[in-house]
Amino acid sequence: MEFQGLPEGCIALILSRTTPVDACRLSLVSKLFNSAADSDAVWERFLPSDYRSIISECSLPNYPSKKALYLALADHPVIIDEGKKSFQLEKKSGKKCYMLAARALFIVWGDTEQYWNWTTDPDSRSKQFQNSGHIWAPANPKKFTVFPEVAELRDVCWLEIRGVFNTLTLSPDTQYAAYFVFKMIDARGFRNRRVEVSVDFNGDGTKNVCLDGSSNSARVAGLQRPSLRSDGWLEIEMGEFFNVGLEDEVQMSVKEVKGGNWKSGLFVEGIEVRPKWHWHNAA
Repeated sequence: MEFQGLPEGCIALILSRTTPVDACRLSLVSKLFNSAADSDAVWERFLPSDYRSIISECSLPNYPSKKALYLALADHPVIIDEGKKSFQLEKKSGKKCYMLAARALFIVWGDTEQYWNWTTDPDSRSKQFQNSGHIWAPANPKKFTVFPEVAELRDVCWLEIRGVFNTLTLSPDTQYAAYFVFKMIDARGFRNRRVEVSVDFNGDGTKNVCLDGSSNSARVAGLQRPSLRSDGWLEIEMGEFFNVGLEDEVQMSVKEVKGGNWKSGLFVEGIEVRPKWHWHNAA
């Protein structure tokens, strides 16, 4: 029997066993496939099994379909855990992505105003709006801050930022990477300096990076530099790990404690954990 001769429900079941990308491609085959590919039965399978409990913390619009909800969660991060975390879907796969807000991180001297300040987005161009106490990032932004406040480094010589993430909340059987998300405005003390980042999962994952992309000294030659995100922030990969789906903790850190020099002008939005695709498993 050809696929065209199958009931729409059977086609929907088959499509639900594929991926969001495949379902969108196959929706072009015919009107029957298009109807099946848009059905809630398909997109319910693409959403995480615990998506209801996750979005129950947010005040979201009443989306007309599961596909519309999926696309909304893929296009915009939503704030959960009392503003300490954001949640988003990786659009092509439906895998979970999270960001720990600066407020959810342990920052040495973070509560001492002499050294750190808590502020809104350092760019006055940022736009946000508030919906029943929950911040929603605007569509197609040039620059925005996901969280209502970020950490501003005023002056320290001992820079140490740590975060912990429970792997049980992530998608199982998935390779993840952690990214330090930050900005530098009139920064001092980072140029040509090595910064140690780590993702400690089963006792490994420490490396040196350079947070100041303008550095040109031999001491930082060959070190990873930050890249510009679509939201206007910078990010640098801290390390990666494979989540098998069991409960465990990933320890993440950013440190510069050896140079003894004073540092300022660093704005911290948080640490993002999202799937990392390699050529051998991205197909």
